[in-house]
Amino acid sequence: MSAALLDELRALVGAAHVLTEGDLSAWEQDWRRRRRGHALAVVRPGSTAEVAAVVRACARAGVALVPQGGNTGLSVGATPDDSGQQLVLSLTRLNAVRALDADNLTLTVEAGCILQNVQAAAAQAGFLFPLSLAAEGSCTIGGNLASNAGGTQVLRYGNARELCLGLEVVTPQGEVWSGLSGLRKDNTGYDLRDLFIGSEGTLGIITAATLKIFPQPTAQLTAWAAVPSMAAAVRLLGLAHQHLGAALTGFEAMGQFALSLVTRHMPQLRVPFAGLAGAPYCVLLENSDSESEAHARERFEHLLEQAMDDGCVLDAVVAESIAQAQELWHVRESIPLAQAEEGLNIKHDISVAASRIPAFVEYADALLQREIPGVRLVNFGHLGDGNLHYNVQAPEGGDAKAFLHTQEARVNALVYDAVAQFGGSFSAEHGVGQLKVAQLERYQNPVALQLMRALKQALDPQGLMNPGCILRNH
Repeated sequence: MSAALLDELRALVGAAHVLTEGDLSAWEQDWRRRRRGHALAVVRPGSTAEVAAVVRACARAGVALVPQGGNTGLSVGATPDDSGQQLVLSLTRLNAVRALDADNLTLTVEAGCILQNVQAAAAQAGFLFPLSLAAEGSCTIGGNLASNAGGTQVLRYGNARELCLGLEVVTPQGEVWSGLSGLRKDNTGYDLRDLFIGSEGTLGIITAATLKIFPQPTAQLTAWAAVPSMAAAVRLLGLAHQHLGAALTGFEAMGQFALSLVTRHMPQLRVPFAGLAGAPYCVLLENSDSESEAHARERFEHLLEQAMDDGCVLDAVVAESIAQAQELWHVRESIPLAQAEEGLNIKHDISVAASRIPAFVEYADALLQREIPGVRLVNFGHLGDGNLHYNVQAPEGGDAKAFLHTQEARVNALVYDAVAQFGGSFSAEHGVGQLKVAQLERYQNPVALQLMRALKQALDPQGLMNPGCILRNH
């Protein structure tokens, strides 16, 4: 059966795009190297019609499909199992920009378009596509939508879900739903678009999307502020909302230990206020103005002056050039890389209401230090939308690999129980994938789980779409 299916797939997409031999680790191993699978084949269709034909062939043969974009996900959501019987469906050849409608402020692209290229297509026409994250040079828009990616500008523009007006999707039966109209108002039944966004390839395969684009801001300023506590950072966030309104497009918080790892492993980068006494956190703010740079700078400086008078900012610097702003953002974006240089670590992508984050951090910090003396907390993230990357590093000088092996389950339970206690979510923007299926079963509302399983059964009764992702195989 496998040989016959592979022959059929070669006839459908071309023999060069059905990969069965050689090093397939780029498709079979997840980005964090948590799991390595073994695929029956890696198939790379070149059009929506070819995707549909491949899905129909696999449905007839009863072969499971694992849709994959840039393979940069952090929850093992696009990795085959090790059976050698699942087919990886790579969408990277579907990379065309189909249309840009300036009057409707929409951009229609195929799922395999790299996020950075989507941004560039909008910019070349004088517009902004605001989705921005560390992997934007290699992740694809289809994967971004399938996982409802977040990033640094969710505060102003929302997650990937809020940036999408329509989808083209291949169903588990190999039919094509075309919903690329770009309408902002369409109340004609269930919202299928939102059903497929965030479903991580378990309900269908996104092949194209119509996205929102925005006018480019006239000016964009960046500031870096040292704050005396997480509570002070949240007060600064409130002041920023009051002074800047919708012009506030970024608000990142970073603990000093997280920044110290950047200083240690990337000494060429200058970290403002590194180790400043009485400032356990720093905040990176971005202000996008539609009027002028002078207007933006005046509002920014007035905000920071009031924040200093209020006591929630100890010191601050405003970037004087685009290059300086990029340097500040580079420091923030280098934290995960610096943490990796420090050694294996236990990662958490959590969300808690911004108003409750100070109490959560105080509680969780004390809990972990009490339960695992010497543990080091790498706390940073998108404070503006309540999303923290609350990561845990082994004690200084400890064996990082052994720490991960022996403590991960315990640390996860401590952190996720604390998140639940504060009314938060164990997965803010990385999705569930295969990595957090057990957590979904433990922390998700039972009625919600029942509805999810009913949807999966209704749309994918054969259970062939990314099995084991989000929901456990039954």
